Amino acid sequence: MFWGGGILIIRTYALYQNEKEYNVIKGIVPDFGYDVKLAINIDGEKAKNVPARGLYKTEIKCNNEATGIWDYNAWNLKINNASVGTKCNITFTSGLSESEYQEYLEAGVNERRNTYRGKDITYLYNNKELYSQIENCSFDDIYVGDYIKTNKQDTAGTSHNVTWLIADLNNYLHSGYTDLQTCHATIIPATTLGTAQMNTENKTGVVDENLTLDSKDGNKRTSIGAYVGSNMKQKVLPEILEKYIIPVFGDNVITYTNLLVDQYDDTRSNQDGAVLGASSGWAWYDSQVDLMSEVNVYGSTIWSSSGYDIGIDNRQYAIFQLKPEFINSYGNQRFNYWLKAVADSTTFAYVGNRGHANAGSASGSYGVRPRFLIK
Repeated sequence: MFWGGGILIIRTYALYQNEKEYNVIKGIVPDFGYDVKLAINIDGEKAKNVPARGLYKTEIKCNNEATGIWDYNAWNLKINNASVGTKCNITFTSGLSESEYQEYLEAGVNERRNTYRGKDITYLYNNKELYSQIENCSFDDIYVGDYIKTNKQDTAGTSHNVTWLIADLNNYLHSGYTDLQTCHATIIPATTLGTAQMNTENKTGVVDENLTLDSKDGNKRTSIGAYVGSNMKQKVLPEILEKYIIPVFGDNVITYTNLLVDQYDDTRSNQDGAVLGASSGWAWYDSQVDLMSEVNVYGSTIWSSSGYDIGIDNRQYAIFQLKPEFINSYGNQRFNYWLKAVADSTTFAYVGNRGHANAGSASGSYGVRPRFLIK
């Protein structure tokens, strides 16, 4: 059993005959010291255990003003207002439709997206259940703010001790040039993975005149600038991917099509109209790791030069809605880090370590806090 936030979550079903009608789940609830007794009925027959996951309708009745909820994602029982002597009758009836079952699962995912838990789920990573719970789209024991601690060596033999946060769940579903239909968790490091420059030169326009890229829609892009043409995107992030991310998550890192800004116009006014220099075009690219947008972090644009800086990164991550202090801190550590938005001709947007939104010179060194998706 697990106690948290006034809800008793019954996760094990080693049931033993205790009374004529009820079985008791053995275990002690912290600070309460009582057992909850259950009577289980499956399609009209009494049972000592809950059925295996399946298409069942459920009805739960409890005494002593307690109420029960069946969690279809975790396939377990949650009891509100449990107390000494609580008894619940659970009736499972076959006949739930597949669409109804999926609706229950979706509701469970939404609950997990809107609940900050902050639990160490490294054990799920170690035993691979993390991936199975994402793959089956149940997110059984995964909530926003949960974290994974890893200490892995890169190909050079250097160890990287990193805490990874669950930033959101399924928040990119059905986005991308190619429809992303894979259930996923969006991951960010709890703190930055070192510091780097956006560009070695103090400019945000075209940095490498010789850079030519093929976009996902088949167009050949030239005069690549802004975020896609930056040193950050072309060199730093691929290194981050190989050093920190692939050694931990391997083939579970999703490659998907992201709409990224790759064109820049130094005669175009930025969004506030105060200065010249703004993003002016985008294209679809296969990507595994990127910097976050201002919207991902703050929920709105502040320094972003134009709408081209946003693309499909147009929704705030749940973790920053539920724990806004995580925008610029984790634990007792405060930090700054780059965002992917051009601000003007010489600066990119970044998160300030004092909690303020700002823009800094492209050649300055700020933290790198990327995001990626796992399946």
